[in-house]
Amino acid sequence: MTEWLPTLRTATPEEGYALAVRLARVAVKLTQPDAAVRERLRPEYAEDADALIAASQVVATHFATVAAANDYWRDRR
Repeated sequence: MTEWLPTLRTATPEEGYALAVRLARVAVKLTQPDAAVRERLRPEYAEDADALIAASQVVATHFATVAAANDYWRDRR
């Protein structure tokens, strides 16, 4: 098995945010491993404001974790 998440450390906040989005996407794939089901459900939540806000909240939570792991990028050069 390859290691898909070797670290939470990133060079920049932008990379950290991209990692947070990836964490959210991986969680969805692990929760619903059937790609056809995910594809079928996408139109339902794509136009549901509450679902989109909930997705944003998940990414924000992951970003907070990544930011803390990176000491909020205070030591950036």
